[in-house]
Amino acid sequence: MNSNMQDNTPRNAASDTAREQKRTAPSAGAARPHGTPPQHHDGGLIMHEYKEYHGARIRSDTIRRRADERARRHRKQSGWRVFFRVLGKCLVAVLAVICVAVGGVFAAINTVAKGPSTTMRDQLVLMAMQASATKWVPGLFLDDETVQSIVDASHVVRKDVTPIDSFTETNKGNIGGKTEDDIKWVDGIYYTTVSGPTYRAYVMLIKDPARVYVGTTDFATGAGIRIFEIVEQENAVAAINAGEYHDNGGQGIGDLPIGLTYSKGKMVHSDWYTDRTFIGIDKNNKLVVKEGITVAEGEALAIRDGVCFQWGNVLITNDGTNVTTHYADKNTGTAQRTAIGQRQDGTIIMVVTDGRSASSLGATHNDIIDVMREFGAVTAGMLDGGSSTMMYYRDYWDILGIDYETLDEFQRKGIVNKYKAFTNPRKMPTYFVVAPEKSN
Repeated sequence: MNSNMQDNTPRNAASDTAREQKRTAPSAGAARPHGTPPQHHDGGLIMHEYKEYHGARIRSDTIRRRADERARRHRKQSGWRVFFRVLGKCLVAVLAVICVAVGGVFAAINTVAKGPSTTMRDQLVLMAMQASATKWVPGLFLDDETVQSIVDASHVVRKDVTPIDSFTETNKGNIGGKTEDDIKWVDGIYYTTVSGPTYRAYVMLIKDPARVYVGTTDFATGAGIRIFEIVEQENAVAAINAGEYHDNGGQGIGDLPIGLTYSKGKMVHSDWYTDRTFIGIDKNNKLVVKEGITVAEGEALAIRDGVCFQWGNVLITNDGTNVTTHYADKNTGTAQRTAIGQRQDGTIIMVVTDGRSASSLGATHNDIIDVMREFGAVTAGMLDGGSSTMMYYRDYWDILGIDYETLDEFQRKGIVNKYKAFTNPRKMPTYFVVAPEKSN
């Protein structure tokens, strides 16, 4: 009994161990948990299990990479969607504000145009008609006949006649409220500023009228030049814009003047526009201002330099006996203005005014007459205005002791007035320029 038990014990233990190994060892076709590497059993490595394992890993990595890529694309697309959504809302908001503002402006103008106050209506119409770029605006609210009647009324002149002896005696020695001893002439030029209720005016006096003439571009080139270029071309020390020119909707290039034009003793341009105010200087250095002029009249008057502007811009005339001021009480439009005049002693007066800004709305036709009279003009005429209005004075900041750092970009180039327009200074075909003073 004991012998049998001793013989069976090791056999049973070995048998149990073998059975346990067989039970726990995976079979060739048995499934393993995902990601579990194949195990060694029966002394060998099952190759197809390795293939299955590595294939599963590759598929898993591929799925994960694709998921990550989709997530990245989604985040990127979501970012752009958010950006465009915000941008779209901003644009809609800006457009809404613009529409409300434009609608408000149009409603206000329409109310003024068709309201009980014809004074304000006429002023707005005349202001719009001053510039080429806005001549079409009154037609949005008023019929053509009404607009034309307002313009025609603005040309109605009230003439004030004063004996020239009385006029010159009153203004003798008076230069803008100062005497000859009070002012400082620099190289034969006196420069100052004056202000009115709605404007700031820049005034330049040139003692010798022979120094003042019309500088022009080469009309054959097809484009005008800016004031900085004309003074360089002519070696001039000062200049103002001069005559009217073709300007299609405010987009003209200043290629050709309108009306009879003279420069340096020669007629340089003529056309069929004879219904214009002529402003010129004859060969005796006398300023000539009159409505309409023909080539024959120009020759008879011995014109050496001159330009034309729109009809109705005679300001002051004299016939040697009387001084006549041509007030236009219905011409209430304010604008940037340019004008030229002459004192009895021959001194030339150049005037430009600011406009279209909060600090200076601009001057009226009558305002310019008053400025000219203040400086003793016995002859004066209006030149082109609006965005063409400019006065140049070489190195005026040094002459007048003005801090250069306080000037804007155009003033630093020599323009003394505040240039207000949507573009750089205009290109124009004609300027009144001032030659350097002749040395003795």
